[in-house]
Amino acid sequence: MIVNKDTISELAAQNKRLDGRSLTEYRKPINVELNISWTAEGSSKVQIGNTIVMAGVKLSIEKTYNDTPNEGGIMVNAELLPLSNPDYEPGPPSIKAIELARVIDRGIREAKAVDLKKLCITPGEKAWFVIVDIITINDDGNLFDAAGLAALAALKSAFYPTVNKETGAIDYKHKTKEKLPLIKEPLPVTIYKVNNKLLVDPTLEEEGAYDARLTVATDDDGTISALQKGGTEPLTAEEISQIIDLAQAKARFLRSELDKFLK
Repeated sequence: MIVNKDTISELAAQNKRLDGRSLTEYRKPINVELNISWTAEGSSKVQIGNTIVMAGVKLSIEKTYNDTPNEGGIMVNAELLPLSNPDYEPGPPSIKAIELARVIDRGIREAKAVDLKKLCITPGEKAWFVIVDIITINDDGNLFDAAGLAALAALKSAFYPTVNKETGAIDYKHKTKEKLPLIKEPLPVTIYKVNNKLLVDPTLEEEGAYDARLTVATDDDGTISALQKGGTEPLTAEEISQIIDLAQAKARFLRSELDKFLK
């Protein structure tokens, strides 16, 4: 059988997939490793099928922004390594890398997952800033879900580094026992529309056949914090409703998988 867009589309119409999964089934294994980097304040490696993503959290003390003098900040970056996919090239971030970072960033930021006020050290002067770096190790599809899970795991495992009380210098080699003020735990799930069917966790081949996709970031109570549409085809109101319900259910599934590795 020749694997192409038409083949994947025809199979989807029959509620079938190339690897035998149902349309709403995640690949196996789903693995999460925590604290994989001693140089990061929090880190993780997530594997969904053959897709592998790493995330690291770094903390720095910076001057507060003028419009938010009582808050710290958060930033998400994504790097698509050429070794993870032959289509990726070294150099400035590609459109795909920028979108990946923005989708993960928006889910965290709009959920107000991190209490930014608790990051403030001296109002109007200095505060902690959180930087989340996402790196692809192997891209076999569905980077949004894998990166979102990795980012959440890294944030949950992050501890503040120690600070010299006299000089104010950060000692990155030693961590305190104080965790980041993570008050919500947003998780993105991306649902793909292929030939009028909805599927989750596509492989790289399946990603080449989708008509539209919608990433839904939800908190642990199911509250939606962000939506991101992709693809050239439109989605009906009914399809969006179905996608949200499916995304919420799959987010609960991914949280249960993550909890296995946090115990």
